[in-house]
Amino acid sequence: MSTFVLIHGGGDSAWSWHLVAAGLRARGHDVVAPDLPADDDTADLTTYADAVVAAVGDRTHVVVVGHSFGAFTAPLVADRLGADALVLVAGMIPVPGERPADWGSGAGYQDAVREQAARDGGLTGSDDPDVMFYHDVPRDLAGQMRRRERAHPSETAMAKPWPLDRWPDVPTRFVLCAQDRWFPPGLFRKLAPERLGIVPDEIDAGHCVALSRPVELAELLDGYTA
Repeated sequence: MSTFVLIHGGGDSAWSWHLVAAGLRARGHDVVAPDLPADDDTADLTTYADAVVAAVGDRTHVVVVGHSFGAFTAPLVADRLGADALVLVAGMIPVPGERPADWGSGAGYQDAVREQAARDGGLTGSDDPDVMFYHDVPRDLAGQMRRRERAHPSETAMAKPWPLDRWPDVPTRFVLCAQDRWFPPGLFRKLAPERLGIVPDEIDAGHCVALSRPVELAELLDGYTA
């Protein structure tokens, strides 16, 4: 049995993981999915990591999973807990000293969005969240997710450099969402090998994969503990 520590993305809450959490528990795992601090302009990445570590407590055999912006916090947690594994799901892979606010320019995000939007007729990068984020999420779940949006991360967290001086010495996997209209798939097919030295695993889903393909995602995460 592993303890899966599920870290949500920007504007989000632990609720986004509830279906995946149920799938992991059904497979015999423990799950910790905390709400990170929101509506707090003083909170930074270390604050978020502190909240996750406190929620984990004395649990062992930890697998840390970070979705989207949660990828800035997940490596900090994995490093501090000596995790068995670290998994980024459509995660913004940081490098030492990089500010989250600068990630897009450093990663080539804007160019990737323009290129993918030219191919899909502007679906990628759309201003309509139903087109960009929720296109494959059941309507009732999409509505619940919108009602749960929170002010996270803070401007402080966006402005401070990522604090680690190296990637943690933890086996790392990357889950790429092949229908992602927020982070174009081609971006992470390039970035995961460049920044992590790994080839991503792919799942046929949009950015909010924990709601659109929870069974498939739980199965993939469970497989990482084999």
